[in-house]
Amino acid sequence: QVQLAESGGGLVQAGGSLRLSCAASGRTFINYGMGWFRQTPGKEREFVSFITPYGSNTYYTDSVKGRFTMSRDNAKNTVYLQMNSLKPEDTAVYYCAADLYRGSWSRSPGEYYYWGQGTQVTVSS
Repeated sequence: QVQLAESGGGLVQAGGSLRLSCAASGRTFINYGMGWFRQTPGKEREFVSFITPYGSNTYYTDSVKGRFTMSRDNAKNTVYLQMNSLKPEDTAVYYCAADLYRGSWSRSPGEYYYWGQGTQVTVSS
């Protein structure tokens, strides 16, 4: 069992920055690939970013490339999402997710077994 808890969401003006955190507890954190997803009302949950267990590789959806940076601190069992140059269209509930890493990764929410409760990010224009 892995428990995930996001924090760091809030209200920010367009062009501003936020850093989301996701603290994990339970099983060995280093065994897990971690993802960030986001969801707005009436829409499906969408992939934002992924990081491999040792942080050597990261992947992003096109709309956030160059603005968002995902990282992890395995000593603290925490992953981060640094979000810069925020846009109103980034407004969503952001979720972190975890799944055992077997050498490949997925953009599909259905491939992730563990989820946090989400944190709201609102970007005003």
